[in-house]
Amino acid sequence: MWNWTTFFHYLQSFYLVRGALVTLGLSVAAMLLGLVCGLVAALMRLSSNRFASGPARFYIWAMRGTPVLVQLIVIYTGLPQFGLRLDVLSSAILGLGLNEGAYLAEIFRAGILAVPKGQFEAAQALGLSRGRTMRLVVVPQALRIVVPPIGNTFNSLMKTSSLASVISMDELLRRTEMLIQAQFRVLEIFSVAALYYLLLTTLWGFVQRWIEQRLARAEAPGRDAVHETDALTLSQDSA
Repeated sequence: MWNWTTFFHYLQSFYLVRGALVTLGLSVAAMLLGLVCGLVAALMRLSSNRFASGPARFYIWAMRGTPVLVQLIVIYTGLPQFGLRLDVLSSAILGLGLNEGAYLAEIFRAGILAVPKGQFEAAQALGLSRGRTMRLVVVPQALRIVVPPIGNTFNSLMKTSSLASVISMDELLRRTEMLIQAQFRVLEIFSVAALYYLLLTTLWGFVQRWIEQRLARAEAPGRDAVHETDALTLSQDSA
């Protein structure tokens, strides 16, 4: 039978609250690693040099084609056989970050390709190198395009991070399972864990909307400035 006393007791349990904070920290660290890996892989993927695009294609193909759970187990238990031993936290961040980077690479690539071709041509006309064009012109514009899908990816990552419990990562799901083994109140404790995950994703939803609104407001003046510049150029040509 459902026990409300047990439910409310563990709803305010610091043991589970700390597990939720570990889940959040793990997700943020993995996301930061994924952003770096994803951006680098996207730029390599777009390169005309096959020695750069080839490894990027393989990385994306391998990470997206295998389960993240398998990747975590291979990193934690397989790498020590080659002399590289990582602790649980490092293995979890590395596994989740590399997996996330493969998906973010495709998001970044789509965002870069969505930037109008005229932006590249204008940068070349100003004498900018390809590297400076990507860094100063293309990537800032692509970021405005990729922020919504990146936000959704982070939302999913906070739930996917529960797979790290398989390699003994002491996050929310593992602490929930340990409590269940001790108290045998499966439904009540799992319901509390579900509420904590829901709270994390809901709070992130507010943060994501705030970021999107800030970018939208920052983009609007830039568009007005472009229109004013175009108008000034036309007036000068007419004169």
